[in-house]
Amino acid sequence: MKKIWVMMLATLMVSSTMMAGNVKKSTTLPIVGEVVKASHPMIQYVGRVSFAKNPDVASFNYPGTTIEASFQGSSLKMLCRPKTGYFMAQIDGCEPFKVGFNAERDSVVTLAAALPKGVHHAKVMYVIEGLFRKPEFRGFVLDKGCQLIEAPALPERKIEFIGNSITCGYGVESINMSDPFEDETENHWLTYANIVSDSLKAQHTSISRSGIGVYRNYNGPKTGDADNMPWQYKYTLFDQHDEKWDFAKYQPQLVCINLGTNDLSTKNYDIQFYEKNYRMFIKTVRSKYPHAKIVMLTGPMLGEKESSKQRTVLDRICADANKTDKNIYRFDFSFQKGDLGYGASWHPSMLQHRKMAAELLPFLRKLMNWN
Repeated sequence: MKKIWVMMLATLMVSSTMMAGNVKKSTTLPIVGEVVKASHPMIQYVGRVSFAKNPDVASFNYPGTTIEASFQGSSLKMLCRPKTGYFMAQIDGCEPFKVGFNAERDSVVTLAAALPKGVHHAKVMYVIEGLFRKPEFRGFVLDKGCQLIEAPALPERKIEFIGNSITCGYGVESINMSDPFEDETENHWLTYANIVSDSLKAQHTSISRSGIGVYRNYNGPKTGDADNMPWQYKYTLFDQHDEKWDFAKYQPQLVCINLGTNDLSTKNYDIQFYEKNYRMFIKTVRSKYPHAKIVMLTGPMLGEKESSKQRTVLDRICADANKTDKNIYRFDFSFQKGDLGYGASWHPSMLQHRKMAAELLPFLRKLMNWN
């Protein structure tokens, strides 16, 4: 087996300060190697990515956005906007590891070093919600004289997950239910969505945001929130409404929707508003993906009363839809009981996500005939 040495969180940005009277001047060591811009045609993206602001810079903010490339040489560095946040990286299919861009000068991170000379493959996934960080991927740095080469084709199987904090991976790295939300403990790589996609050998996108609902965001007004998922869904980036997403860029064969926990988890909700908006949203998703199978999920976090109401509503929506559309389906996750622990703020733990994936996988394998 080939041994691969990876340097986790190895930031190459070194700064020095020179004093000239009361004026401070900062300098940084120059980047050594071949810089490949984010717009390079041999870099593969999965997820909603925008080049509208800068044609050479990839902007995104949904968790699960993935960047892949094959490269020559013995090392690989990644360039991002400082404070972009956390990624999981995988080199040549080996053990994944976490890297972060969190400080004011965190713009270069080493993904691999001392690799055997030859051709290698890198997969990097953004694993947090980047709404307030404004993440940007700016490219890679290769060994001097090396270049990107054509990467293996992405899987033909495509899934889209539409969800809330559960699908994002909120608190999955925490082992204390009392912990608050932190970027450091969120990790989409460890979610049921990524586990399922990896097991099915499928690409996946995650259109997910903590606190989002189909009609009412977490603890929102009874009449609903204007910035709910149906409103946000049409845009490339969450809460940035200057660019609409081109749905032709990614046509999944399967869509899994896990929405309702925020709508119904606190008092003052209206179940009729929830049903009305969900029906409209299903029609929206169908209009964007006319050939996809759509599965409406219920999550593991709601109380018994609210979960029963949600399941009844989704069963009714499914039955009505099936009168004209046989490709609408239903699936319920089992309730979390605490025996597998909790993540932050009572969210599913890492083990709970694995259980969720184990429950959903047989259903999807049979549904899609993906063995």
